[in-house]
Amino acid sequence: MQRIGLTGGIAAGKSVAARRLAELGAVVVDADLLAREVVAPGTLGLEQVVEAFGPDVLTADGELDRPALGARVFADDEARARLEAVVHPAVRRRAAELEAAAAAADPGAVVVHDIPLLVETGRAGTFALVVVVHAPADVRVERLVRGRGLDPAAAAARVAAQADDETRLAAADVVLDGTGSEADLRAQVDALWARLVAERDAEAAADAVQHDARHPGTGA
Repeated sequence: MQRIGLTGGIAAGKSVAARRLAELGAVVVDADLLAREVVAPGTLGLEQVVEAFGPDVLTADGELDRPALGARVFADDEARARLEAVVHPAVRRRAAELEAAAAAADPGAVVVHDIPLLVETGRAGTFALVVVVHAPADVRVERLVRGRGLDPAAAAARVAAQADDETRLAAADVVLDGTGSEADLRAQVDALWARLVAERDAEAAADAVQHDARHPGTGA
């Protein structure tokens, strides 16, 4: 199994890369989706969030009111740390379960952990390969304004809340250029995939040679 960490700043193009990797056959473990799953109604995670922040972070239907919670934690480091202390461990446990299931189904699986805050949470060193989709901060601010309707100050604040470009790039084993078109980025992912397949095939061949050397004449 090949374990890969995929990250990138907001609006850099990481989602495009993750989708293409899934299309090519990778098992993509999406940390954002898991972060929603672990605080769904009826979960221990949601109970813990309510304990930490009070019942006013719930909607009338008993679901997490994400805008209300976001407004409380975005500009408050202590509040954000309390939320992360609930969500991050639960996400990691669920991600480990999905990875184990993928490995059991296919020992040669490529498992890509799509983690927006991979660098910020200090997890880059836990992966054999870290892939960063990169676009400069000013490009990402422009995309947030143009594509998501944020005002420039709000867009800049979101970008600034994450690791800076230099820190993220320093953690990268592979950098994919997200400044161009979606087709350009997908082509880069295709090239990366070809490399991963070649490495997997080479490793399998080496394992076969070692097996034959240990068990000569078995024919298996």
